[in-house]
Amino acid sequence: MASKRVDFWTLILVLSLAAAFLFVVYPLISLVISGFQDQHTGQFSLVNFETLATRPFFYQALFRSFSVAISTTVLAVFLGVSMAYFSSMYRIKGRRVFNILIIISMLSPPFVGAMSWILLMGRNGYFVRFFYNWFGIQLPSIYGFGGIVLVMTLFTYPLVFLFAQGALKRVDASLIEAAESLGCSPVKKAMTLTIPLVAPSILAGALLVFIDAFSEFGTPMLLGEGYLVMPVLIFRGFLGELGGWRNFAAALSLIMVVISIVLFLTQKYLIRKKSFTMNLLRPIQPKDLKGFAAVLVHVYLYGVLAVSVLPQTFIIYTSFRATRGPIFVDGFSLDSYRRAFSIAGTAIRNTYVFGSIAIFIIVISALFIAYLTVRKKHFFTQLLDYITMLPFVIPGFVIGITLLMAFNRRPLLLIGTPMIMVLAFVVRRLPYTLRSSSAILHQISPSMEEAAISLGDPPMKSFFKITAVAMMPGVVSGAILSWITILNELNASVLLFNVHTQTMPVVIYNELHRGIGFGAASALTSILILTTLVSLVVFFKLTGKTEIGL
Repeated sequence: MASKRVDFWTLILVLSLAAAFLFVVYPLISLVISGFQDQHTGQFSLVNFETLATRPFFYQALFRSFSVAISTTVLAVFLGVSMAYFSSMYRIKGRRVFNILIIISMLSPPFVGAMSWILLMGRNGYFVRFFYNWFGIQLPSIYGFGGIVLVMTLFTYPLVFLFAQGALKRVDASLIEAAESLGCSPVKKAMTLTIPLVAPSILAGALLVFIDAFSEFGTPMLLGEGYLVMPVLIFRGFLGELGGWRNFAAALSLIMVVISIVLFLTQKYLIRKKSFTMNLLRPIQPKDLKGFAAVLVHVYLYGVLAVSVLPQTFIIYTSFRATRGPIFVDGFSLDSYRRAFSIAGTAIRNTYVFGSIAIFIIVISALFIAYLTVRKKHFFTQLLDYITMLPFVIPGFVIGITLLMAFNRRPLLLIGTPMIMVLAFVVRRLPYTLRSSSAILHQISPSMEEAAISLGDPPMKSFFKITAVAMMPGVVSGAILSWITILNELNASVLLFNVHTQTMPVVIYNELHRGIGFGAASALTSILILTTLVSLVVFFKLTGKTEIGL
């Protein structure tokens, strides 16, 4: 009986490791090899990095990427932590709606925000015309550094909010009360006690914000104009493949991978130094705010939230505006939706079909890998865990490049097929479901599964009959988050699609980039937003939760 159990999970481990090496490690190795190859001779060479060392535009793009990432991270941490603190420490009216709207503002892709802000504050935007015609005020341009940081901050601060909010729920209220009894003012209490207690979670959120902002492609491509950042430079390198840029772009991608991994390791080190255990005797109970302080807090929270959901709200509004060619005209109609279905019917179908296939693979993979890494701890299972979580910290744009380089020749020719799109979705979004699956498995006792095996059930049957069923709440939670992010995926898919495999985000990006399809792009974006809302409703119904925590 024991040998059968070992044989079953050994087989699963071997297959999982083989898949992880083939679809994660091998593409990364392909990227490394390409980065150190001479474009013309194919020989090992440092010429790509020597070229980087002598080209000012590389340093300029790298500096600009760091500027965007650092500025976005600082602003996102300030907004996310402050909003999490106020909403956790004090009773906020409409808390459930507040939490749902924050999630919605995070789960729409940032290039959607870029599109909306172009319509609002572009050269002929609604706000620009309104303030100039009525008050003679010329609003600042949305293009360039400021616009990119604005869009990325509004997209990423909810991530910090969720991390900080989840950590604040684990803070013991007795510590807060002790500080108050010693005469600490609210500001001193927050800065010297509460915020340091949740610093590890804030660091985790800040890292993800930095990587998102550092590797974002769609937003700077739409808003950057002359403000060139690393992902755009890499994209142009691949477009210039015939001119000898492919290996140069691979070298640029390697630099982004190294930066991301160094940041991740630094964060892990800092968290280990700052981490501690705490007995949660009494969680923090939100207090009532009265008078002017209550007004200020509510205005701040809902004011930031209103700006955050403005892009989605405005996009839905514009999707019903009448259009004449590429411009909006007075009145309302369904023309944008008709055009969207006429030019993107295949893309709409692909989005849901590819996403459904990817989610099925993700759920099965997460079930098996989580079980191996939690129940069968040894070197090879931990190696599997590290490999499958690696895409969590590698920029999505770079993942698309690694797949492009690894699977562009026989016998592994996947470029141009639906398989490469599904593979990109699985590799990028598996970590979400895997983490939530592992977390819930830690709470499930192995005794029931062992009892089933002792009564004669084979390991596979006992796993699916007992353990997998008990894991479902965590699996569903992670799978829905993976599903929503798959629907909005652009950074990897924009490099891998062709006319037969494009998805809605790719069509939206292309329509915006050409500047001729704001109506159709608004309609397609509204479909994605509606799908996100439906997915959230399903999430809340299946899990019984009223908010998402990290």
